[in-house]
Parts: sequence; structure tokens; C-alpha cells
Amino acid sequence: MDSALHLLGIARKAGRAEVGEEPAGAACRARQARVLLGAADAADNSVRRAARFAEAGQVPWLKTPWDKGTLGGAVGRTACAMLALTDAGLAAALVEKLAQADPDAYGPAAEALRDKADRQLQRQREQRAHEKKLERAKKKPWAPPPAGRAAPKNRGPGKKKKRTP
Repeated sequence: MDSALHLLGIARKAGRAEVGEEPAGAACRARQARVLLGAADAADNSVRRAARFAEAGQVPWLKTPWDKGTLGGAVGRTACAMLALTDAGLAAALVEKLAQADPDAYGPAAEALRDKADRQLQRQREQRAHEKKLERAKKKPWAPPPAGRAAPKNRGPGKKKKRTP
């Protein structure tokens, strides 16, 4: 479990964790959250709110085995009842570590988050490949027209070529 708490600290330092009820709720409503975590000793009102936030943002909500003090200490606070992770890879890694300790409670969520993280990683790879392809296919530099053909004269605006019958 200690390595899972370290992942929470890393997520917080990287700016990928929204700590507290209001920031976590805002991340869920904005559909930026990937998983919503709650402390084991969170109040019933906080649990109900977390369930509503998770339903609104269509993210999994998991009750962690840690109390508010332990969860808060991992993210640099004195106490934390609720937090949201906004990075799919970090969320999948954290839930996989939780699933190693308790496969029945966290196993299905770990599989779902791993699938989402893999799809997101594949989209990023495709985007980078597309950008690289565009970079290689830049327009060729300008070259003068061939010597055999005369370049058209610039007649200016409003001047038309006279037609001869």
C-alpha cells in the first residue's frame, strides 16, 4: 500500500490530482477526472456527494482503505476525504496497486481503467505520428517556372485582357 500512497504524492506534485470536495467535484463535472477516491472514514454526506460527482462525470468512484489522515498526508494535507486523479495512466497504476491487495474490491475498476489508459496512449501515439507525417510533407520551396514558358504578366486589379475576334 505504501507505493500506492507514493503514486498519490507524485500525482499531486505533477498537478494531476484535485484534492478536496470542491476541486474534485469540479474535475468530475468537467469530465477531466479519471477516478474519484474517497477516504475509508469519510462522512456519509461526503460519500453521497462523491457518488453524485462520479455519476455526473461518468467516472469510477472507489473507497480507499486509508483514513482521511493517511490520504491527506500522501498529498500534503492534514486530512483529505475526497480526491480525483485527472491522469489516466496514474489512475490505472494506482487502482492496479489497490487491486493487488484486494482483487475483489478493485479488480474490475483496475481492468476498466487500464483499458482507458491504453486507448488514450494509443491516441497520443497516433497524434504524434500524424504530426510527424505532416512535418515531413511540408510544401516544397518555391522554384521559378521553366525557361520555355513565359510567366503571365501581372495586369493589376480591374484590368482585363482584350479579346480579339
